[in-house]
Amino acid sequence: MKRKIVIVGSGFSSLSAASYLAQKDFEVHVYEKNQTLGGRARQLKKDGFTFDMGPSWYWMPDVFESFYNDFEKTTKDFYQLERLDPGYQVVFGENESIAIGDSLEKIYTVFENEEKGSSKKLKRFIELAKENYEIAIQNLVYRPGISPLELVTPVTIKKIKYFLSNIKRDVYKDFKSPKLRQILQFPVLFLGAKPSNTPSFYNFMNFADFGLGTWHPENGMYSIVLAMVALGESLGVHFHTDTAVEKITVDASGKANGIVVNGEAITADIVLSGADYHHSEKLLDPKYRVYSESYWDKKVFAPSSLLFYIGLNQKVKNVSHHTLFFDVDFDLHAQAIYDQPEWPENPLFYANFPSMSDPTMAPKGKEACFLLIPIAPGIEDTSELREHYLNLVLDRMEKLTEQPIKEQMLFCESFCVNDFIEDYNSYKGNAYGLANTLLQTAFLRPKLKSKKVKNLYFTGQLTVPGPGVPPALISGKLVADLISASTSD
Repeated sequence: MKRKIVIVGSGFSSLSAASYLAQKDFEVHVYEKNQTLGGRARQLKKDGFTFDMGPSWYWMPDVFESFYNDFEKTTKDFYQLERLDPGYQVVFGENESIAIGDSLEKIYTVFENEEKGSSKKLKRFIELAKENYEIAIQNLVYRPGISPLELVTPVTIKKIKYFLSNIKRDVYKDFKSPKLRQILQFPVLFLGAKPSNTPSFYNFMNFADFGLGTWHPENGMYSIVLAMVALGESLGVHFHTDTAVEKITVDASGKANGIVVNGEAITADIVLSGADYHHSEKLLDPKYRVYSESYWDKKVFAPSSLLFYIGLNQKVKNVSHHTLFFDVDFDLHAQAIYDQPEWPENPLFYANFPSMSDPTMAPKGKEACFLLIPIAPGIEDTSELREHYLNLVLDRMEKLTEQPIKEQMLFCESFCVNDFIEDYNSYKGNAYGLANTLLQTAFLRPKLKSKKVKNLYFTGQLTVPGPGVPPALISGKLVADLISASTSD
């Protein structure tokens, strides 16, 4: 008899774990509360337009390739990838922007044009970032976060100083141009913390950015979800949608023995939750929860987001597929997210125009526009605030790109804190999980395995290795290995 595992939620970490566990000959059932699989990586289709509702950056292609290789597949078996050129564009003001090209040589030239002598400094910076990236991939991120000794290897010991300094300090030391400083600090935002609170070691994200590039899967990021579901089904995984899990059940001996869905008890040998970790523990009786409300309240969370999905009646100009609007004070916006949680007066924002690269994303001659404003989790979310910020960023975008945009809007859908809570049971409506600060790294993050309940496991962005799509794939692999090892003892 195969051992049966039920998985709560179908985000990337759950989909990853499902395939690894099925490969290890478990009977796997995935339960998703929403109509479609993929967790936050859902898709919105409207009037011929297609939007990725969640993740929109395809970084670290090597991690995706490694995932498929584990099943004797490659990305090409599921979807086509295009490396974007430019990977992204950063707008600093009217007629002021910098495009990050698809090769290091192009990027060195751009830096040198902005600040004389900076290309040599950038080469050294990227060489170190590449070295740290290789250490992270080979020595750190594929560790389950059980013990601090996981971080101690002959290679990592030599890097200790990079855990004691921070990204902002390093960038400011070598680069004087405010524009270059912002570009070099931008990738850290994917880790969910201020550059001043992110260990220098995480400059490996700069290699992920400049060295490995920004890619686009044909038909959008949802192609990855479809690929992972197809892989799971080929391995025998059973997927159940529209099935919200109401409770994780524990028997008298303290062992997880199933879930309750729509009032019905479903038995299992093992329970794995890829849903929000805080929510997952609330599915347990209080005595079985490891982390208290005060524990979660003290944690540094990555931002939430105000998102807009806009159909435009014509193509846009003076922007790239990924465009960052950094025309306001970076530090002031960061303070509004991390130091004094409130709505930012003048936010930085990100615009994604996938139909510029991929004609399948919008009707001919039209443009799909996705806007994202990073905000603090847990702040007030009203329709009036959403409307105010939509007008604010569109006015700025019109001015900076020198074109009318509002009058070209066919429709606009929004998504914010309340929706993250409602749709994903997200703690305080966070969008990206738990920030990767020094005190929230590796073994200091919530554990993959429950300390109080036998046969209960967790995966996803609130546990190891952290926020982002590639880390989610890794998290699924880590927990599957942990489950497999514990059942074979």
